Amino acid sequence: MQISEFSTSLMQWLNANSWGFITAIIVLIVGWALSRYSVKAINKLVEKTPKIDKTIAPLLSQLVRYAILIVTLIIVLNQFGVATTSMLAVLGAAGLAIALALQGTLSNVAAGVMLIWLRPFSIGDYINANGIEGTVKEIGLFSTKFKTADGVYIFVPNSQIWSSSITNEDKLPNRRVNIKIGIAYEANIEKARKILLKIAANEKRALKKPAPAVYVDSLGDSAVILTFRTWVKSSDFYSVRFAFNEQIKLEFDKAGIEIPYNKLDVNINSNS
Repeated sequence: MQISEFSTSLMQWLNANSWGFITAIIVLIVGWALSRYSVKAINKLVEKTPKIDKTIAPLLSQLVRYAILIVTLIIVLNQFGVATTSMLAVLGAAGLAIALALQGTLSNVAAGVMLIWLRPFSIGDYINANGIEGTVKEIGLFSTKFKTADGVYIFVPNSQIWSSSITNEDKLPNRRVNIKIGIAYEANIEKARKILLKIAANEKRALKKPAPAVYVDSLGDSAVILTFRTWVKSSDFYSVRFAFNEQIKLEFDKAGIEIPYNKLDVNINSNS
């Protein structure tokens, strides 16, 4: 009996509010589709506009998407006779309760806004933040996504990055390659210096200014430690450093310059 009465009441309500119900469904579908389309549209707009930093695209698209969904929800509820003013009051109270319950999540949002505003790094930069190291792929409303050098995906809350010191290896255009090489005390320092400067001169990716330099860094227990310094573009840093290490070994071998290494001599005395 109760089910029959409920069905009758539901049919009466649908007959009386059929147009509003259909309108609400249409608005809901259009709003949902528009929110999804806005994400793609904003991303494409940012890509086609050179003056706009691509870093802001994910955060901006998410803000617009959520704004469209909220407006859609308000319109849909209004179609069912829910007063907008009372609904906003309810949403405000619910928002306050959610804010108190999700303080960590809101701190991620605040940290994401600050990362976009101050821009300690951009998409494509290689950074190290509190032990988290990799290339930045996306700065979102709640998190930042990384890809490590060995192809691992890392998802990090924005607050964790914002609260730590950030080392950005790609922020500045140029970097200095510092390589320390130990040579034997019997080796000719000036000869070693000329070889190192020749290696730098033959490397097309090495910058001419500031000029490459070689210094005696320290006098070790078993070797004279030389410091070889060369400036390169930040994007060439690792490839040039690896190339230098190989060339130094090859050229020193040709020149007969010994690179000392730790040795262990074992003497066995046999008493017969």
